[in-house]
Amino acid sequence: MASGIEVVEEVLTLYNNMRLTLAGDDPQEHCKFCLFVIEGNFIVPELTSKVHQKDLAGESNVFKYIMSKVPDTKCRYALYDCCYQTNVSEKNDLIFIMWAPDSSTVKEKMKYASSKDSIKKKFVGIKHTWELTDVADLKDPMYFVDKLGGKSVVKQLEGKDTN
Repeated sequence: MASGIEVVEEVLTLYNNMRLTLAGDDPQEHCKFCLFVIEGNFIVPELTSKVHQKDLAGESNVFKYIMSKVPDTKCRYALYDCCYQTNVSEKNDLIFIMWAPDSSTVKEKMKYASSKDSIKKKFVGIKHTWELTDVADLKDPMYFVDKLGGKSVVKQLEGKDTN
């Protein structure tokens, strides 16, 4: 905690709920995506950004819908339960993203960068950790495909073919 920013317990609870599916859980209530924001001296979930599986019913482009929740000019942390198909199997991996757009202030970027380890340490077992700064990368599903292994490995991202 070099920055003095602390992670509230609700963040860890949300992470564990995204990571584990328990018998009896309603799959439609599964949280697929959430942003986290620094408020005062705490990292808290940005509840208006939460996307549950039921919110995606009828969406023709799940990836585009999820990424539309990320503000273009404000820093955030994100946790994304990414569903993709490889040559071998279907995968669901949690991805931790630090979003620090070029258009945000230097002060805000420094605050998020210096606090990143506080939240990242709470997310034990995260397979992918990415730092994104360009809106074009955030909105481009092929950028995510490349980070997950490329088109030769990833055949679908959120149900959409990568070819």
